[in-house]
Amino acid sequence: MLSILMRNGFGTLAATYRGPVLLSADQTDGGPGLGRSEPDESAERDALIREIERGVFETQFALGTDHLDPAVLAAVRAVPRHAFVPSELRQQAYRDHPLPIGGGQTISQPYIVAIMSHLLGVGPGDRVFELGTGSGYQAAVLAEMGVEVYTVEIVPEHAERSARLLAELGYERVQVRVDDGYLGWPEAAPFAGIIATAAADHIPRPLIDQLAAGGRLVMPVGGDGRIQQLTLIEKLPDGDLHQRTILPVRFVPVTGEYVHSE
Repeated sequence: MLSILMRNGFGTLAATYRGPVLLSADQTDGGPGLGRSEPDESAERDALIREIERGVFETQFALGTDHLDPAVLAAVRAVPRHAFVPSELRQQAYRDHPLPIGGGQTISQPYIVAIMSHLLGVGPGDRVFELGTGSGYQAAVLAEMGVEVYTVEIVPEHAERSARLLAELGYERVQVRVDDGYLGWPEAAPFAGIIATAAADHIPRPLIDQLAAGGRLVMPVGGDGRIQQLTLIEKLPDGDLHQRTILPVRFVPVTGEYVHSE
């Protein structure tokens, strides 16, 4: 049995799906094909990691490092990205570029997923909030690292599909909620890390408030046609914030009723 938390004007509801969690590609109307590992993909996964490492080397001055945490690279290699993309795009699953997943959303470029995971600086047992579940791929990478993930998706269909897929793949450390991610997940705070897979023209104040002292927040910032910048915020032990711009990126925008409230 799989439960997805859904919030409406009357509070939080649990939408429960009974029966087998497994979804095949035809059951999800062209959705992801499942399976954590297939022998013929080993070389493709190795090539993807080399491509990510090459990208990190080429952007080392922006990143402040010429290599990523080995745990991040191991997690990216282990996660079956082909399961998170539409079946007709599976041949492109281990190429280092974003892919459409429907509804105007994309699965992020593996290089971007890797550097954002690295910038978070989290590890096993840490608690992370994610704004924008999307395909569930970023959450899977973090869960593969042993992180507890609380992820919010505003599109119910994406949330349901991702929650079922993550459960089928054994990522039990991920909780999915249908809600406006701008508000965070207050009852699970504070978080050692916060990550956003959609861009806004500012950092939401609720996310700053829910970040633990010593924690890191990674988010693309920019809107209204402006260039987006991947931004890292560190909350110092005294509560002060240290902000650093990493590199230009392109993400889909944050949606919801609160994004223009500040």
